[in-house]
Amino acid sequence: MYKPIHTWLFTISILLILSLLSVIFPENGCQIGQFNLRYPSIQSLFGEQAEKKDISKILAAADSINESKEKQITSDTNTIAKDTLTKINYTSITLKDSAVKLNTNLQFRNRASLSKFFDALLELKQNPKSIRVLHYGDSQIEGDRITDYLRQKWQGQFGGNGPGLLSLMPVSQSAGCKVTYSKGWDKFGAFLSKDKRLKHSNYGVMINFNRFTPVKSVTDSTPLTSVNINLVINKNAGSSYVNYNRLKLFYGGAIKKTWCEFYDGPALISADSLVEGGSFNIKSYNVSNTLNHQFKFTGQDSPDFYGISLESDNGVIVDNIALRGSSGTFFHLVNNGQLKQFYDYLNVKLVILQFGGNVLPSLTSETNANNYADWMRGQISTLKKLVPNASIIFIGPADMSVKEGTEYVTHPMLEPLRDALKKVVLETDCAFFDMYDCMGGKNSMPSWVEQKYAATDYIHFSPQGARKIATLLYSAINNELILHLKSKK
Repeated sequence: MYKPIHTWLFTISILLILSLLSVIFPENGCQIGQFNLRYPSIQSLFGEQAEKKDISKILAAADSINESKEKQITSDTNTIAKDTLTKINYTSITLKDSAVKLNTNLQFRNRASLSKFFDALLELKQNPKSIRVLHYGDSQIEGDRITDYLRQKWQGQFGGNGPGLLSLMPVSQSAGCKVTYSKGWDKFGAFLSKDKRLKHSNYGVMINFNRFTPVKSVTDSTPLTSVNINLVINKNAGSSYVNYNRLKLFYGGAIKKTWCEFYDGPALISADSLVEGGSFNIKSYNVSNTLNHQFKFTGQDSPDFYGISLESDNGVIVDNIALRGSSGTFFHLVNNGQLKQFYDYLNVKLVILQFGGNVLPSLTSETNANNYADWMRGQISTLKKLVPNASIIFIGPADMSVKEGTEYVTHPMLEPLRDALKKVVLETDCAFFDMYDCMGGKNSMPSWVEQKYAATDYIHFSPQGARKIATLLYSAINNELILHLKSKK
């Protein structure tokens, strides 16, 4: 029969064994196959805890900007009173104290690096047309996060309607548009590596395309395949989002013609063939405000569908191109001739690149970080040749946490990676936005997670957190636009 003393002795023995393990267990863990087994040390349990980052002033600054009722710049520069520029409360924000440092400024080597984009914005009133902003990024921008706020603000200031480019098979649905598709569709991309099923490198502006038949030879006896694509726009997505008047279908590469029916709401408004061949074909439709569109395709061989665009004829069109898992090193893998056709046709005036987070887990030294940054130098160089009349903004990686003992701390290679990327971006005369510093710097991610502004993976922002970052990013760009306009007075 057990006595209380036996229970007490057993408990003490277990605690002693656990304490001994915390002393003798390797600090860096024990590797078992592909797994690393770690055990918390006594110091991690009872020692000094990492200081929790205070992000309250960062969040307050974002709220203050978002709620500002000050007059915004419009493309009609003649309507701006002489003293308006001094009244617009979009000055750069820098908060410094013992708990937080926030710097939302864009960083440059040459401030004129954004002048091509700014001049294009200001010319829209005198020369009505559409200009394009392409936001390439990894999963941090999936679901139109961050991009949607920039679109809303620029279209409100300078005109333009619609969400722009949409994939026929989105990895993540946005709140504004739901895309559904029938069975048989497949995706081909080059943003991770070149798809080995293909003999060509025509991936289009979104660096991936969709097909409804396999890539194979086609004969007269090849059976027909019928599929459909449905788009439903959320009527609550905002006036500029839903008031587009044109839908464009980008495609190419089919061996034979494809029958295509297009429905605007319940009405069939077009039924004809998509041409075969080519790598840059466009089918354009005038659409009403039904907010519901459907394609029905029938053919022996599918075209490569590069995307659908919902847009207006004038103003700013902002495209969200989210490439899950990508490191951003793909421009050399695609047909630059085809890509230039897209960029020229779309009249691209700003390219935003938001990459780095996916390469971080594989970095083990500053040399690795510098090598990746050099890869990005090559990508930026290629991009500048393809869109010489566009500006480029690079958004650095956000804080990313790893677990040390019982705590989440900043990945040890994040700051070397950020520094290496910033150096390359500035040396290539592009603008750099330091998202890591903007959200509070070292060990800030746990505070974002605690307040529900980031996911519990300690990597991705929540929709609410993405909106905070988008607000600060927009403010930084708008600051520079104001300074650019001042320089022209």
